[in-house]
Amino acid sequence: MIKIFDSHTHLNSEQFIGRENELINFAEKSSVALLNNVGVDQETNDWALKLANEFEICYATIGWHPDAASAFDGETEQFLMDNLSNPKVVAIGEIGLDYHWMEAPKWLQEDVFRKQIRISKQFDKPFQVHTREAIEDTYEIIREEGVGSAGAIIHNFSGTYEWAKKFLELGMMISFSGIVTFKKSLGEQEAAAKLPLDRILVETDAPYLTPMPYRGKENQPGYTRYTVEKIAELRCLTFEEVADATFENSMKIFKL
Repeated sequence: MIKIFDSHTHLNSEQFIGRENELINFAEKSSVALLNNVGVDQETNDWALKLANEFEICYATIGWHPDAASAFDGETEQFLMDNLSNPKVVAIGEIGLDYHWMEAPKWLQEDVFRKQIRISKQFDKPFQVHTREAIEDTYEIIREEGVGSAGAIIHNFSGTYEWAKKFLELGMMISFSGIVTFKKSLGEQEAAAKLPLDRILVETDAPYLTPMPYRGKENQPGYTRYTVEKIAELRCLTFEEVADATFENSMKIFKL
């Protein structure tokens, strides 16, 4: 039986209110056996925990996205630490830097990023990294802080094979989204083709970044299969081989 793990998705989004059962049923029919709903702020963290409690297929990652860095304070930090013992919370995230929207100044994004990396190491949880137009600074912060024994993930990798290798050298895993199916995503495709198979994951980042052939439409966890198919094509492997490998990689880093 083929099993896929959507390692980073957002059923905890307004677009999906009231449709969770429908989307989870479709995901299961599409070989997605498990999925990880990722928070970005207090509301979506609460929501991710709720979905993890309600659906066996769902796990949760909680944390403060760089766009929400200004909301990260002592109270929210305590919330994060209080919930990391929940067996269905598999990571801290998504955390990192976003220089595109600049919802918070760089110094604050960096401070909140570093704090959450330190919490991840304190609680032996992996962290999932968001980086947009900030790959150099993201790399330097992770290099300086260090990746703990639990590991870390570059979510929705968007960059060159050379950058992917640099993050691997820090002890991280690379997660590929629907971007890898786009014709012009040559750097991502080279990375997906050449990186060690035991160091890659797949994700949707739904409702965003819908893979081909549904690009431009709403994404959903069931579409993870198209990212698996593309990586299999790039590596000259079978769909089942890539699905199995990425599923096991997710299980390993999330300690499931």
